[in-house]
Amino acid sequence: MITLSRKAKHFLTVVVKLLIVSGAFYFIYSRLAGDNSPDWIKLKDLFNGSTSFILAAVIITLTFLNRFLEIIKWQNLVSSFKEIKLRESAAQVLAAMTAALFTPNGIGEYAAKALYFEKTQTKNIVFLNLVCNGIQLIIAVFAGLTGLAVFNTYYGILPSSYLLILLAIVFVVIVLLFTARNFTLKGYSVQKIVNKVNALPKQIHRKNILLAFARYFCLIHQHYFLFLLFGIHEPYPEMIAAITAVYFLGSSLPTFQLFDFAVRGSVAVLFFGKMGINEWVVVFAATLQWLLNIVIPVSIGSYFVFRFKTNTTPR
Repeated sequence: MITLSRKAKHFLTVVVKLLIVSGAFYFIYSRLAGDNSPDWIKLKDLFNGSTSFILAAVIITLTFLNRFLEIIKWQNLVSSFKEIKLRESAAQVLAAMTAALFTPNGIGEYAAKALYFEKTQTKNIVFLNLVCNGIQLIIAVFAGLTGLAVFNTYYGILPSSYLLILLAIVFVVIVLLFTARNFTLKGYSVQKIVNKVNALPKQIHRKNILLAFARYFCLIHQHYFLFLLFGIHEPYPEMIAAITAVYFLGSSLPTFQLFDFAVRGSVAVLFFGKMGINEWVVVFAATLQWLLNIVIPVSIGSYFVFRFKTNTTPR
């Protein structure tokens, strides 16, 4: 077996860190400076009154809360076996987000967080991250399906038969998961996962669910206030229905977190176009949300990637 010296391991770690951070910033730059980037000069026209600055302040506050709630969620879940400080949770969440930027659906986040803990806790960390993201996904699915149904009653974007088929698929998947809960694959089964989730202290479990709902509320309303900033004042129920549907459909498609704005943006153009909202406004809103929720946290997370020490904990 080939073994690496301590210096070689250190050099390899530095190279990986540089690749992650430089790659992240290269792709961010290429998106913002490319031929298809939004015309940022138009953004100046928005800030012509006190209302615009109030809306901008609300959007920034929701951006902070969105990520802060995720950090608290992770701290809460890890407390099931180890107490960590808020700054440790922040470092783990933001660094993992940066490292996961190039992986499908952010799956690299699972491995990145595990690096902060003892090797014996790797499976537990992967499980806790699954719980953390799983409850967020469940909320997004049910809220998205509700939003899609409501939006469809207003604008008929999908034939009723298609909507029924979609709901039937979700129902069938739920039934299959329930009936095949004891089916085991490589030692894992739905029932084992459910039992492990139920084994978490109820206080931690309830707090996780509450924080997930709060984070979803912040994310959806951040998008809503972005539209208000652009002077879009469609009825609140219709806007929320459209946003939840777009978030659900955009998140359901396999993609890289880096290109999340493009996938969700294209779905948004389809939905909001039905409402008569200008395409450039939809693209601007999607791009700004990507900047606020991906670019800024990744930029901060890059610092924690460089700060990460492979030997801070015994492995």
